[in-house]
Amino acid sequence: MSARDFIENKLSELLSQNYENEIVEFKEAKNQYDFNKLGKYFSALSNEANLKGKKAAWLIFGIRDGDKAVVDTRFRLNESDLHSLKPEVANHTTNRITFKEIHEIKYEEGRVLMFEIPAAPQGLPIAWKGHYFGRDGEELQPLNLEELERIRLQAKQEDWSVGIIKSASISDLSEEAIQKARQSFKTKNPKLVEEIDFWSDETFLNKAKVTIKGKITRTAILLLGKPEAEHYVNPATSKITWILKDRDNLEKDYEHFTCPLILSAEKVYSKIRNLKYRYINDGSLFPEEVDQFDPYIIREALNNCIAHQDYTLGGRITVVENEEGSLIFSNQGRFIPNTVEDVVVTDAPESKYRNRFLADAMVNLNMIDTIGSGIKKMFIIQKRKYFPLPDYDISDEQVKVTITGKVVDLNYARKLATVKDLSLADIIALDKVAKGKKLNKGEIRDLKNKGLIEGRKPNFHIAASVAKVTGEKGDYIKQRGIDDGYCQKIILEYLKKFGEGKRTDFELILLDKLPDVLDISQKQNKIKNNLQKLRRQGIIEPFGKVWKMSKKY
Repeated sequence: MSARDFIENKLSELLSQNYENEIVEFKEAKNQYDFNKLGKYFSALSNEANLKGKKAAWLIFGIRDGDKAVVDTRFRLNESDLHSLKPEVANHTTNRITFKEIHEIKYEEGRVLMFEIPAAPQGLPIAWKGHYFGRDGEELQPLNLEELERIRLQAKQEDWSVGIIKSASISDLSEEAIQKARQSFKTKNPKLVEEIDFWSDETFLNKAKVTIKGKITRTAILLLGKPEAEHYVNPATSKITWILKDRDNLEKDYEHFTCPLILSAEKVYSKIRNLKYRYINDGSLFPEEVDQFDPYIIREALNNCIAHQDYTLGGRITVVENEEGSLIFSNQGRFIPNTVEDVVVTDAPESKYRNRFLADAMVNLNMIDTIGSGIKKMFIIQKRKYFPLPDYDISDEQVKVTITGKVVDLNYARKLATVKDLSLADIIALDKVAKGKKLNKGEIRDLKNKGLIEGRKPNFHIAASVAKVTGEKGDYIKQRGIDDGYCQKIILEYLKKFGEGKRTDFELILLDKLPDVLDISQKQNKIKNNLQKLRRQGIIEPFGKVWKMSKKY
């Protein structure tokens, strides 16, 4: 069945119900539709789908509610405008959750849009602009307190990783994996080294909290199970896929690994080509040679994927190695802490874990250093090497972390090395500036108060005081660029000398003088805005496609 056939069948199914319900809403939306109301429906339908145990809800434009006839919607006819709705909605929802997909169907009677809305994740009601919405029959209204708490309490449901597999036995576990686990447990508990050797496998596994009173848990299968025992955790998988990509982002090699993950994690680690990175010689600032990727970071990132994967989603863990010098680790499931910055700066164990039994077992087997401090240590290691900090993407029910194994911007590294008394929070925020990422209000306030950045939101750059200390004054001027007054002065001098000029003439002169933090579109808009300022002041006038000085000038 083609994708179009599938979605048309889905629409027929929804129409055949002959009425709207809490997870389906039909709207004519013949020309436009209020964006804020659309967002409220997104929140309501997402929350109701969760409460009804459905995977998705539907908001459908171009269908008349009464007789379910196709009436044709002209809402966002331009394809790029239509699909830009995804990030626009994400900007105002909890955890940036947005449409799964926007389907467009064209019938003889007209165009129909089907907005596929994901159900709110377990334990996480979805808000629109900070407010939770639901439905009572067909009516849109605030989500009532009972329903709100019902969704939130889902987070307290049983830990998947502690589940007992009644049909499994210790014979389903790998002897090699158990031996590796014993060695790791000894490293974690040096005072018990002599005693451990006298424990039976059953006693050891109970004390390491991998099994429960001799009963095999899902955790036991994931970490220590034989490859053929993977079926015990169906429909979940215990797979890690390693992929090597060349500089053109094309696959050169790959390999799949399954349980026992205590051994597979080491096999994945051995696949990664951890080359030596030689710094540009710059006095005593850098060591001559370091590993591209610190072994601790590789193991911590990979083991975090294993510990925090949402196995109920049926996905796999992936490790992508890029030849240009980066590693990308990804696992399924939302990032439970509010932000990565909270984890790094707070440096404390999380109060909630998706797989607490699994995470505790991995701590006991020395796979995770200490719950709550591993991510911070990753940041500190990268900071000390002047490499870019770990880059987390926690959108779309997935956690993806990119580790870069080289100095991307030598001048930025010098700035970090030279400026003293920077906290880790400062460095995380400055790392965002270097990467052109968005700063939150607190970060902007702190960096400005300390005189570390200048510019206007969102185009910040390293401050003049930092540039002066680091000898990057030329870079600073290049980043800041010319101000509006000078830009207008250049425009006026051109018109006085040549009589007239097109906007492209002014762009030719000014583009390379504008701040490097602006992209080409932003620079063009800045020139256009300055032309309009001069027009509003009555100094210049448009004549068709050219600009001239006003007659009074």
